[in-house]
Amino acid sequence: MSLSETTPRAQGDLEQRRARRSVGFGFFLSELGLLFRRRRTWAMLGALAAVPILIAVAIRLTDGGDGRGPAFLDRITQNGLFVAMTALVVSIPLFLPLTVGVVAGDSIAGEASASTLRYLLVAPVGRIRLLLVKFAAAAVFCLAATVTVSLAGILIGVALFPVGPVTLLSGDTVSVAESLGRSLLIAVYVTVGLLGLSAIGLFISTLTDAPVGAMAATVVLSIVAQVLGQLSQTEWLHPWLFSYHWLDFADLLRQPIEWSSFGENALLQLAYVAVFGALAYARFSTKDILS
Repeated sequence: MSLSETTPRAQGDLEQRRARRSVGFGFFLSELGLLFRRRRTWAMLGALAAVPILIAVAIRLTDGGDGRGPAFLDRITQNGLFVAMTALVVSIPLFLPLTVGVVAGDSIAGEASASTLRYLLVAPVGRIRLLLVKFAAAAVFCLAATVTVSLAGILIGVALFPVGPVTLLSGDTVSVAESLGRSLLIAVYVTVGLLGLSAIGLFISTLTDAPVGAMAATVVLSIVAQVLGQLSQTEWLHPWLFSYHWLDFADLLRQPIEWSSFGENALLQLAYVAVFGALAYARFSTKDILS
């Protein structure tokens, strides 16, 4: 076979691959658009933004209170930038997992409940691409939710309290600009920590056509993991829980930055994503949808 005979075929294959990539990226953008056009999504982000606002207002009205409460609370009156960090400590155990559980649990089950799942699987979308796009959209929401808490905390902190150089947990002092950079890094850390829960929610969502059930199961699992993480009787299990490193972002507030927790958190979440992503595909690939 001559080169002139094979070239058109190769060009055709290349065009098909480009078309598939274009469809995949367009589908991802469409999924993001659908997610962030929902009133429910903005209601959840609004509720998350209210957490740092309530904390800041309460501290402002009580002049700092009695010093009891979550981490960083006693530093807010000296520097408003600590509002964001305190809000993350408050949001991580319940509020962030709750919103992530709603989005991840609804990913597949919501489409099945609305009878739109079969139309999404029309070629060239396919089941693997659908799962990848749904998980990627949930990951974007994790980032949006975490940044919402941090940004709202920074803004309300600047509005109600003095702002200046930040004294880190190691005793070193960094500029406002560097502290804002570390706040962004902490948001990324928390986002990575929520990816394992997103993968679990995606898997549960493939098991049922009832989105409420998938959402509830995902949220309950996040609570169970945190309860187990507090029991000394299950200490052997703690390093394997997806919530184990959720509150270890304090290591990013040291000079120099302690990166070990970030790496351990990322590896743990990657393991959860791999395992539950594979389970989701195994379940979804054999699920009767088109009949």
